[in-house]
Amino acid sequence: MARETRITSPAVPTGLAAMVGNRTWFRDRVGESGCTVYRLAGVAGDDLYLKTGSGAQLDDLVDEMVRLRWLTPHLPVPRLHGFVLEGGTGWMLTGRLPGRTAYQVLESDPKAAPVLAASLGAFLRRLHAIPAECCPFNADHRLRLAAAKVRLEAGLVEEDEFDEARIGMSAQAVWDEMLDALPPQFERVVTHGDFSLDNLFVVDGAVTGCIDLGRVGIADPWQDLAILWNSLEEFGEDLPPAMLAAYGVALDPARLDFHLRLDEFF
Repeated sequence: MARETRITSPAVPTGLAAMVGNRTWFRDRVGESGCTVYRLAGVAGDDLYLKTGSGAQLDDLVDEMVRLRWLTPHLPVPRLHGFVLEGGTGWMLTGRLPGRTAYQVLESDPKAAPVLAASLGAFLRRLHAIPAECCPFNADHRLRLAAAKVRLEAGLVEEDEFDEARIGMSAQAVWDEMLDALPPQFERVVTHGDFSLDNLFVVDGAVTGCIDLGRVGIADPWQDLAILWNSLEEFGEDLPPAMLAAYGVALDPARLDFHLRLDEFF
């Protein structure tokens, strides 16, 4: 599937019209389950991104906007150009981070993988070093377990999308095994919440910033480490250990497994 499709520009709120005029519009096709995302190409490479949503997606969009504003002084993130609420729909306009996503880099240049894995680990360590006492958002495992249980009981868990290790299992079986192996303790750091290769931008092997910030909040560091581990493993079994070495932590199999299982519910 193409990552994006060129489209005719849709109508936008008056408050944003002047900022998005005379641009070529593309509909982003990555992450279709959430808000609608457009890339607005500029003549000088100064692309903008417009994300829009209503209903439950509006809640997600507001969550992302307030977290983006909070995280801006601490870490490289897209610049917020504007946010408009009109007729029950939200519109968020942001700038573009330099470079390509880590996934695109690894897909096109597998030889870059060892250096990139280390850069990703170092960048994640930088995120987790932000003082947790300054963060007003909670995203810990108890909150996520409660949300996962709601999805489980509503039949919303996509069992055919499970990772290879759990293909063929029912959501209930994954849930039961996860609770039986609940780690005895968790840490509290500022986490991204979806620290995957599509959400990290790279130039010459260095991470230039992260996007999709709607899940930022205080949680166990393995919430992020597990997702990044899983993403990197697709490109080589040696990459996750290299990432952990750069981050500066030993493998914790219990917490890795717990967070990988928990992520299956979302």
